Amino acid sequence: MAKRPIPWNDQVDLVSSDDEAADMEADDGASDQKPDIDALSYQPADEKDSEGVMVRRAKIYQEYMKKVPIPCQRGSVILCYSWMGLAKSIKELYGQPLHYLTNTLLKQWDQARFETGDEYQPLDTVIHPLKAEATIWFVEEVHRRTASYHQLSKLWLGDPMHHAYVDAIFPKI
Repeated sequence: MAKRPIPWNDQVDLVSSDDEAADMEADDGASDQKPDIDALSYQPADEKDSEGVMVRRAKIYQEYMKKVPIPCQRGSVILCYSWMGLAKSIKELYGQPLHYLTNTLLKQWDQARFETGDEYQPLDTVIHPLKAEATIWFVEEVHRRTASYHQLSKLWLGDPMHHAYVDAIFPKI
């Protein structure tokens, strides 16, 4: 569950378990009140709503992505410098979105590749373009068919820029 950061100018009171024990000793344990479970799981109403909204959005998104068919026939060999570049070409060529999880994975692959110092070497000289494209479609199929909308909503809540990896391409199904 993502927590909202606390502004630096707000003062926060901390209570340690030792302080609580001292308070209980002062009461001589005479209090038979049970802890308020609702108070422990308290969240502001707007935060609960935003989580609920995010879960609904993720569910709609995942259900839609399950309906988008993976292309059976490939158009042509796509030359590319990076995984993200290949993904962009695939989206344009096939008129299909790629799943949020696929987009973030491709970004991670590019970052890992660039950290090795190979950023100036085109991807298509490292991996055959057909294999690279097939890899993206295999990963895409897994994400479309098996991703949990609950997990997606948790990831989206933790990433304020998640919209950057949700494609705005809506093919007719």
